[in-house]
Amino acid sequence: MSARDRVRWDDIYREREGQPFPAPDPLLFQYTPIPEPGQDWRALDLAGGFGQNGLWLAAQGYVVDVMDISRVALLRGKAEMTRRNLRSLNFLQVDLDSATLETNHYDLICVFRYLKRDLFPQLREAVRPGGRVIYETFNLRYLNLVPQFNREFLLAPGELAGYFSGWNFLYNTEEQHISRLVAVKSS
Repeated sequence: MSARDRVRWDDIYREREGQPFPAPDPLLFQYTPIPEPGQDWRALDLAGGFGQNGLWLAAQGYVVDVMDISRVALLRGKAEMTRRNLRSLNFLQVDLDSATLETNHYDLICVFRYLKRDLFPQLREAVRPGGRVIYETFNLRYLNLVPQFNREFLLAPGELAGYFSGWNFLYNTEEQHISRLVAVKSS
């Protein structure tokens, strides 16, 4: 992302400052394995914004990296982490255009309402064998609701599942204008 994108996202999150802190995405509740005590499971909340999903994962026992371009969003997430007395989160300001994810580093990666196609190979490699990806974003049907939306950031039918071919799908749907996938990496 360019500096212009960072400023734009900072402005978007600044406009939301007076709103209640967002709830985690419900897809996490159903498909997130909960670590047993003593397990060191790592999660990544990619393009996490305020980090509401990462905060929920930390409360479940994960060590979480929340990555986003917006410093404004990350600072609000960090303040919420302190308010909730959580300690196992890292809020990382990252330009995802140049990000490098560690191989076999995460037990779970979640991505909500973000699409950067050239990150998919890194996402696949960053998940440990037996780990999972929980992914949800808009597809081309979103143009029926917002015709001027940039098609570059919309999935074609079947596209999301194609990025994780060879993985075990726990959930895969393209209902209405949103594509959702939960997939487990083969051991």
